[in-house]
Order: sequence, then C-alpha cells, then structure tokens
Amino acid sequence: MKSGLAEKLARPFIHSKLTLLLMISFLAVGIYSFFLIPREEEPQINVPMVDAFFMYPGASAEEVESRISAPIEKVISNIKGVEYVYTTSMDESAMVIVQFYVGENTEESLVKLHNEINRNMDKMPYGVTPPLIKSRAIDDVPMMSLTLWSDNYDDFEIKRMAEELTDEIEKTQEVATTNVIGGRSREIKVIIDKEKMAGLNQDILTVVRGIQANNSAMNTGSIRQSDREFVVSTGSFLTSKEDIENLVIDVANGAPIYLKQVATVIDGPQESDAYVSFAYGAGEGGKQINHPGEHQAVTISVSKKKGADAMLIAETIESKLESLQGRLIPGDVYIDVSRNYGQTASEKVSELLMHLMGAILAVTFVVMLAMGWRGGLVVFLSVPITFALTFFSYYFLDYTLNRITLFALVFVTGIVVDDSIIIAENMHRHFRLRKMSIKDAAIYAVNEVGNPTILATFTVIAAVLPMAFVSGMMGPYMSPMPIGASIAMIFSLLVAFTITPYLAFYILNFRDSHADDEPFVLQESRLYRIYNKLA
Repeated sequence: MKSGLAEKLARPFIHSKLTLLLMISFLAVGIYSFFLIPREEEPQINVPMVDAFFMYPGASAEEVESRISAPIEKVISNIKGVEYVYTTSMDESAMVIVQFYVGENTEESLVKLHNEINRNMDKMPYGVTPPLIKSRAIDDVPMMSLTLWSDNYDDFEIKRMAEELTDEIEKTQEVATTNVIGGRSREIKVIIDKEKMAGLNQDILTVVRGIQANNSAMNTGSIRQSDREFVVSTGSFLTSKEDIENLVIDVANGAPIYLKQVATVIDGPQESDAYVSFAYGAGEGGKQINHPGEHQAVTISVSKKKGADAMLIAETIESKLESLQGRLIPGDVYIDVSRNYGQTASEKVSELLMHLMGAILAVTFVVMLAMGWRGGLVVFLSVPITFALTFFSYYFLDYTLNRITLFALVFVTGIVVDDSIIIAENMHRHFRLRKMSIKDAAIYAVNEVGNPTILATFTVIAAVLPMAFVSGMMGPYMSPMPIGASIAMIFSLLVAFTITPYLAFYILNFRDSHADDEPFVLQESRLYRIYNKLA
C-alpha cells in the first residue's frame, strides 16, 4: 500500500520513547492553560457604543433638535462602521447614542467619531459647548454588587463608609470601575436671609463672589535667595462649616461683614436623589426574624476590565471584605453580596466540566463494550490530550471559559473520539490477525484508514465552521463554538495519528500473553456468525 500522510505522521511516534514525554508535556501545558484562562458566564462580544452630550445654553428643545441633533445625526451617519444613530433633544442639551457594527474596534471607532465631530464643530451655532463623549462596552455591566446596610446607621453615614470601601476595592487588580448607588452625600448649604441682607445693604451676587473668591488656592510664584527657593502659595479651600460662616463677604463703614450675619450655614446630608432599601425575604427565615422590615442601604457596583477573570476578582474582593470588616467597616454594618457573576460563572463552568467528564466516561464505556478494557483505555487517554491542546489554543486566542466555549467541547466529544476509535480499532484488528509483525501491523493499520479518517474529519469541520461567519450579534456570541469544535477536531486528528498509535502499540499488543492462541479468523467469530444468520 502506498505510504500516506497518516503513515508519515504515525511512523516516528509508534515506537519512540519521546512520545510518552510528549504526552505528558501536552497534558501539563493544557492543565496550566486551563487555570490561566479567565472564567465568565458569557463570551466577550465587541459592540462599540458611544454617548455624546452637547450643551446649548438657553435653547429650547425645538431649537436643539433643528440646530444640533439633526445636523450632527447626518454627520455621524456618514462614519464608516456606524450602524445606528439615536438622538434625544431636550431643553439646552442633546444626547446622541452611536452604535457601531458588531466586531468594530472600539478605539478606532472612538477616534473616527472624535475626528468627525471636531471637523464639523465650526458648523454648530454659537454657544454650543464641545461634546462630552463616553464609550460603553459589555464590561461596563457590573459583575459584582455589594449592599451595605445597618440597624443603627442611616444612609448618610453608610454612604461615607461605602466611599471609603470603594477606595479599597479599586486597588484590586483587574477592577475597572466602581459606582456607589443610593445614600446621601455630605453637603454644606448656605441659606440666605433676605431681610438680613437688605438690612446690611448686600445682594446675592456679593455672597456668591465672596464664596468663590475664598474657595481657591494657587501657587503665586517663588522667591530665590542665596541657595534657597521659597514657593509662595495663596488661599486655601473651604473645609468646614466654620470656614464658611467666618467668610468676609464685604466691608461696610470699616467693619467686616461675615457670611453668618446674612445666612445660615448647615453641614449635613444632601437631598436624596436615589434610594436603596434592603430586606430579607421569606426564604431567609432566620435572618428575617433577626432583622425584620426594610433598612436604608447603599450599593457598590463593581465592573471588571476586558478579559479579566470574574471568579478571581470576586474571590479577591470577598477576602478583602473579610479583612476590612470590623476595621474599616463597623461590626454592626452588614455587607451582603447581591450580585456575583464570578460565583455564578464558576458554578456554570464547573457544571459544564462535569458534563464533559461524564461524556468522556460514557464514550469510554461504550468503547470498552466493543473492544474490551484495553481499547477503552486507549480512547480514555487520547481524549484528555486532545482537550488539553484545545485549552492551550483557547489561551492564545484570548478566549474565556464560558458556557459557549465549554459547550463546544461537550458537543464535539463524540466526534473527537471517532478518529482515535478508528485507528485503535483497526490496529486491534490487525494485531489479532497476526499476518505481520506488530510494528508493521501498526503502521499498515494506520495507513489503511488514514485517508478516510482525514476526509471524515474535515467534512465535519466544513459543516460546523460556517457557523462562525453568521452576521449580527449572534455571530460573535456563538463563534467560539464552531471555532473551538474545529480546533478540537484538528487536534484529535493529530493525536489519532501520533499518540493513539503509540498507546495502541503498547496497550493492545497482547500477542505475548496469548502466544499459544490460534490466529483470529473473521468467519469463525461470534459476531460474524450472528450477522451471517441475519443476512
């Protein structure tokens, strides 16, 4: 038989001692890559979205619509890669939402938008401010939420604790942004008494200018003398209620007029603009009894960087919370994790891994029924090597472990074992025929089924891979499945022609232990007689 690709691949591996080291290396690299790959619930989808805010002081919503929103919508629509443009016109302002096509590069999209808007700013009416442009991405969705509440503190005090806790959380690597929701911030109010102002012949503009002038600090220069330099700073920022009360806003008849003479200064919480309440439901029976009713609360949302491991970030934050409880956060302030995508991602990944192991064991069991425990062992050892190489490729493709990438491996398990089963079964048949030496039989068996195996594998790849080119949002979302499945099948083909012949050569080689047995005759086998009777 003419030497084929399968034989050229298998020949140097069948009797080589380096093959065992190669197997161990593949497994080690795959396991190491598995622990390096970030875990997420969903695959990364690149859908660049940008918000642009324009301010037009004094203009009505109709003027904003006709003079800002409509022209800028036409300008942005001409940018290559823009799919949709949504505009909202309000009194004195306009908001423009720009959505680019799925897969467009975020940085390049932002640059193109900036350039196009700046190039047309001269066409905007006088008084329009330069736009505030903010990008949005899938990673802006919080992956973790912490809710702080207490029986003894109100939302004003809890928010101050939450802001300090936020500073500690932001020190965690791979944390992109944090946001404090709910609670009231500190605010110093100046309530003007009109009668007192009229009695002292003052007006509101004098008070405003006095506060602004005294709430500033700057370096005014330096003085050099001999070998010394003195830096001169003037002014300071207001830091307390007393600083504001004692501001001199004017001088009348040689006497200073203090702010406290014409106004009342209150240092306390601001008016609420967002509310967060916390309460235990019926499912938390014991906690509901100990802490009945609703409690004022503050929530901290945490977003991660692109490609970061949600599970590791969640574990790091939780361990940090334990160390800060009682030190930065009082013991009677409770922290409940109301959202934890890291934990749910880990649970779903672990569940899919269990299904993957179950699929491998099920396939091995079926092979054992047909070829005995030796054949099942060959397949059982070949499949993990295939998946180890697939995890290695996932790492270099910047894929994450999520429900799609792992489902691809579960889906393809029954396919990747086919190549190893075909090679192992044919070697098993030639070993039992005993028509040639073990090594010649192994090489002949691999070469005999090599071309059909290659053809069958690439036929399946050709049927699966087009799923990666589906347009729209579902394309990038589902693309890890056909790509991962195709990569696994290619590696299964390489393993079937290199590792599987080596394993079959030593595991299925039972000639020495059955030296006195008669050569295998197909027509005398039980299975042949059964099929012959049914024919």
